[in-house]
Amino acid sequence: MTKAFLLLQMQNSGDGSALGEMSGLILIVAAGLFIFLLITVFIRRYKRCPSDRILVVYGKVGGGQSAKCIHGGAAFILPVIQDYEYLDLTPISIEVNLVNALSKQNIRVNVPSRFTIGISTEPGVMQNAAERLLGLGMHEIQELAQEIIFGQLRLVVASMDIEEINSDRDKFLTNISESVESELKKVGLKLINVNITDIVDESGYIEALGKEAAAHAINAARKSVAEKNRDGAIGEANASQDERTQVAAANAKAVDGENKAKIEVANSDSLRRQREAEAERVAIASEKVQAAKALEESYAAEREAEEARAERERSSQQADIIVPAEIDKRKVEIDAEAEAERIRRKAKGEADAILFKAQAEAQGQYEVLTKQAAGLEEVVKAAGNNSKDAVLLLVADKLPELVKLQAEAIKNIKIDKVTVWEGGSGGKDGKTSTSNFISGMYKAVPPLQEMFNMAGMELPEYLKGKDVTTAEEASETSTSEDTEA
Repeated sequence: MTKAFLLLQMQNSGDGSALGEMSGLILIVAAGLFIFLLITVFIRRYKRCPSDRILVVYGKVGGGQSAKCIHGGAAFILPVIQDYEYLDLTPISIEVNLVNALSKQNIRVNVPSRFTIGISTEPGVMQNAAERLLGLGMHEIQELAQEIIFGQLRLVVASMDIEEINSDRDKFLTNISESVESELKKVGLKLINVNITDIVDESGYIEALGKEAAAHAINAARKSVAEKNRDGAIGEANASQDERTQVAAANAKAVDGENKAKIEVANSDSLRRQREAEAERVAIASEKVQAAKALEESYAAEREAEEARAERERSSQQADIIVPAEIDKRKVEIDAEAEAERIRRKAKGEADAILFKAQAEAQGQYEVLTKQAAGLEEVVKAAGNNSKDAVLLLVADKLPELVKLQAEAIKNIKIDKVTVWEGGSGGKDGKTSTSNFISGMYKAVPPLQEMFNMAGMELPEYLKGKDVTTAEEASETSTSEDTEA
């Protein structure tokens, strides 16, 4: 029976461990799947922008902008709150055949041309393209640009003369580029190239200008040929004259050259001998200078050796005398600093103890005052939140002590004997000297009636002292009897 129970218990424990391992494996697989899904979402939402496109992220992009444009980079597209599209940067070629455009001279001309445009990558212009061209196809963008180009091309033709358009093509192209590009930037486009093929007018004005220019060119060519023939004949005569003159001059120059050559040979020999003598002199002087320098360097080396020896002696003496003195001085300084530090620490400890004691006393006083305030608050509550009644309660509580103090005021007064010389006559108030003495002693005790009046309480009738006169008379009678006796 015992063996069966042990086998069953071992089997149950094995099943529990297997279930635990299975649960752990399931958790690991679930965590791996979750991480894989996160990575997949991140990879799918991380968009890279090719060099021939603009990545436009729209939705909640921040910064007060309706969209964010990225060229040549990448961005993470937040799910749900953001989305993206691409703008193609492929150039668009547009054929613009402007017909019957009025020039400044009211002459109608035809200007066939071809424009190449594309979406701009400038920051501000790129933002315009994202706001106005996103979602449009190439054909729609081409039509929009063609309308803008037609209008601006007509304005440029209307601002120029036929002669300027025909002769100064650079100025014409510059005006077209400036006018068209400023308008294309408003929708996010950029002008890449302008090509004007030919300019034709209906009246034949440009053709007449061409014929006039051709006639001028032919006449100028004929004049140039005649002038060249004349210049050729004159040149031939001048050449013959120059030939004879130059031959004679050459012969004269040849003789003069021979003489100059002989002179130069003599000068060269003289210069050679002078230089040889100069070189000999320089060599001798250089040898003497080098010998003097060698002797000077020898003396300098000996002086440096003597200085090094003196320095070594000075260093040795410094190590034997100055260094021990410096060590002793430093030791004294360290001992003084240690003593000063000990005194500072001791003073700091005493100051901390005094501060701690003062803080403890202040804390105790604070606790006492806090408890008293709490007790007074309870007394006021017990008196129905009436401060006057609360004061009466406190005074009533202290009444036994007040009476005790009043009684003890004359407790220790010792009167062994009182001798009164009394004639029996009264004063102005009708009282004798004896009664006044007894009344004065009674009044020396603090009167309860005044104390109660200050506290706002009423003293009982038997304590108010209304029978003081009777007591004084009794005292006078007893005093008289003592006197007679």
